[in-house]
Amino acid sequence: MAKIGLILEGGGMRGCYTAGVLDWFLDNGLEFQQIYGVSAGACGAMSYLSRQRERTVQINTQFCTDPRYVSYRMLLTKGSIFGMDFMFHEIPDKLLPFDYDTFFANTATLTAVTTNCETGLPEYHPVLNRKDIEYVKASSSLPMMARIVEVDGLKLLDGGASDSIPVEKALADGFCKNIIVLTRNKGYQKKRGKFNFLYHLRYGRRYPKLVKTLCGRWQNYNKSLALCEQLEQAEDAIMLRPSEPVQVDRTERDPQKLWALYHNGYKDAAALGSRILKFCKDSETVKITQATQAGELK
Repeated sequence: MAKIGLILEGGGMRGCYTAGVLDWFLDNGLEFQQIYGVSAGACGAMSYLSRQRERTVQINTQFCTDPRYVSYRMLLTKGSIFGMDFMFHEIPDKLLPFDYDTFFANTATLTAVTTNCETGLPEYHPVLNRKDIEYVKASSSLPMMARIVEVDGLKLLDGGASDSIPVEKALADGFCKNIIVLTRNKGYQKKRGKFNFLYHLRYGRRYPKLVKTLCGRWQNYNKSLALCEQLEQAEDAIMLRPSEPVQVDRTERDPQKLWALYHNGYKDAAALGSRILKFCKDSETVKITQATQAGELK
């Protein structure tokens, strides 16, 4: 039986698309036992594994206009465009409680992808306890837009900088088939950055290998994307990516656009539903349980 992994790209607020896909998985009893999550993909995977339907999109739509959640003023005053303490403490512990017990009781493994600032290479961290959630925080810390996160002696930033679509890692781990959720439309190709000189100014002295990785990100991304498409053509992968034009920015502040993107994800997963279920049917790493009743789209 094939080992099937679930790979979730990041993209900030574009993660609402992934949230819609994951909620369709929840509603139809699909429980992936190995998930590779990058940035917003890792955050969305946490709500999926805690079985808290709509939690991710509720967070984004309720707090997208809250300056404690995202604001350029916070970038200037605290060094991060997203309020990391607000995101990883205030919201999950008080405002929209995260079900830690269900998350850690889940037999699935979430692997958070980060970038090591000193080596410029990706790091892959299973989230096994509450301390490990710091790796999800690091995975979500955008270069130039967030402070470096130190965990277990490692200096880390956003996983998307070094491995935006960790398909090679999944294959190396023995997951020969994968469901891959992207947050860009089909045909998207990343272009060479126009402001790479800023990376040199910010990180060049202390982290030259990180700068090299950041400047070459566009090439690594397009290479991973090409591999995903090859796997899809060989029927070794199913790719889900927005079928409608994405009009959501990484720091989007329009709740209606975020809900629309969420619905797009849910509908795209439903459209491929029979194919996804058939693809996963005999896998040793995907449990298919009795489907729950899907909530109505808002």
